[in-house]
Amino acid sequence: MVAALLAGLSLLSLLTCGYLAWGSRRGSAGEAPGNLLGEEPAAGAPRSQPHIIFILADDQGFRDVGYHGSEIRTPTLDKLAAEGVKLENYYVQPMCTPSRSQLITGKYQIHTGLQHSIIRPTQPNCLPLDNVTLPQKLKEVGYSTHMVGKWHLGFYRRECMPTQRGFDSFFGSLLGSGDYYTHFKCDSPGICGYDLYENDNAAWDHDNGIYSTQMYTQKVQQILASHNPRKPIFLYIAYQAVHSPLQAPGRYFEHYRSINNINRRRYAAMLACLDEAINNVTLALRKYGYYENSIIIYSSDNGGQPMAGGSNWPLRGSKGTYWEGGIRAVGFVHSPLLKNKGSVCKELVHITDWFPTLITLAEGQIDEDIQLDGYDVWETISEGRRSPRVDILHNIDPIYTKAKNGSWAAGYGIWNTAIQSAIRVNHWKLLTGNPGYSDWVPPQAFSNAGPNRWHNERVSWSAGKTVWLFNITADPYERVDLSARHPEVVKQLLRRLSQFNKTAVPVRYPPKDPRSNPKLNGGVWGPWFKEDEKKKKSDKNKGANKQKKSKNKKKAN
Repeated sequence: MVAALLAGLSLLSLLTCGYLAWGSRRGSAGEAPGNLLGEEPAAGAPRSQPHIIFILADDQGFRDVGYHGSEIRTPTLDKLAAEGVKLENYYVQPMCTPSRSQLITGKYQIHTGLQHSIIRPTQPNCLPLDNVTLPQKLKEVGYSTHMVGKWHLGFYRRECMPTQRGFDSFFGSLLGSGDYYTHFKCDSPGICGYDLYENDNAAWDHDNGIYSTQMYTQKVQQILASHNPRKPIFLYIAYQAVHSPLQAPGRYFEHYRSINNINRRRYAAMLACLDEAINNVTLALRKYGYYENSIIIYSSDNGGQPMAGGSNWPLRGSKGTYWEGGIRAVGFVHSPLLKNKGSVCKELVHITDWFPTLITLAEGQIDEDIQLDGYDVWETISEGRRSPRVDILHNIDPIYTKAKNGSWAAGYGIWNTAIQSAIRVNHWKLLTGNPGYSDWVPPQAFSNAGPNRWHNERVSWSAGKTVWLFNITADPYERVDLSARHPEVVKQLLRRLSQFNKTAVPVRYPPKDPRSNPKLNGGVWGPWFKEDEKKKKSDKNKGANKQKKSKNKKKAN
């Protein structure tokens, strides 16, 4: 009876909005530099196209926000979320590139070829150029589009750069991580380079040793100060924090000296700085006349990494896994335009949903030939209506390490359970293959000075297990595997996996290219693939072939 009742419920998801009377500025995490135009823009008539501000945090754990019970103080996020709509059934992907690609295209990884791992710095790979992006669609309807922060969608060709994928301006990093102060990144011994860009060029002029969270916030404020608020703007702020390396300005450690675990202490300081930075962004939106017609969306890109200070408690697993701790995210929407402010949305929402939702809000058009995996969920968030989404393909990764004991037989002849995959349909979730690190890591695990797994909860299952089934509505912490009890449900979800798999495109995961070494590019990570060289070779070959044909004709005559 209880299970049946729970089955009818939708999953949790976090979204927030509302930011009314904010106090004075708190500190220097990107304090407003003053209006670059010399005066505050006058408030114009109401605009129908809202300003869209999408803030993406990096590796923030599910528990690592004040309103989820964290010991880390996040007053800005708490207030924005409380006055907006918290998304408490909100899902992303377990790693950086997959979440970012799905946000910007509205498509699952299996439909872009990025279903395996992330894009590595030395790989000749990027988000496929035939995919229309969110900023491109917003530009079509008059938006000014700007990106500040981490790209991580590939850069081996100039056509892959953010400014070629729909952004009017870009200031940030191309790689997945790097030093917060020097902006250098080593991919392997001897393969190191500088990674801070302004548009298509290395931003050496900005290399002033400023902590990236503060530097990015200052750039956002400059963009807002110089733009006309009567014209719609899309601002994508992809902060580097709180991804490793664990670095933060000294003063943010002040409230966290009592945390013995050094990684957790550093992580807490980084998150405190991030929270302050978002406060300063919100103050700038108010100061320069954007706020009343704005939609602020906040999201983490994946779950936290416990070994790097993040906490997903009470969820299972971590970043890089398909357990809830890897894919259930902190998220909220904050906006004066929301109808149900101060509410909690427990309907199913996925990161692919932002693409159609934001284009529709911007009065844009979605081409019929674009096969999207996302849904327009604005009425779900703003008005509390039912979500149009009933399932999520978390992923199918055909080249991830195969589970040793997986087989077609274990998948009832429907699916090879050696393959790593995960799917959600209504309240059921199915995992196959090797789903990744599966511990529950409680707060006590961070009580010691060094890494300590003594407190971790683990579950042992019979050898050879490659299929798991959970009722996520009744069991959001994935403690009771129901696969043996409900074989018919397992079969149904395996069939759904099989159907999705028929639509998958080949995986794009090329080997590294030695030409990517920054030493060959002025010490900078950046595009190395020269289209002209390839064309010259092609033209040369064509010319040689023509000459041969001409000689052969003469001989024949």
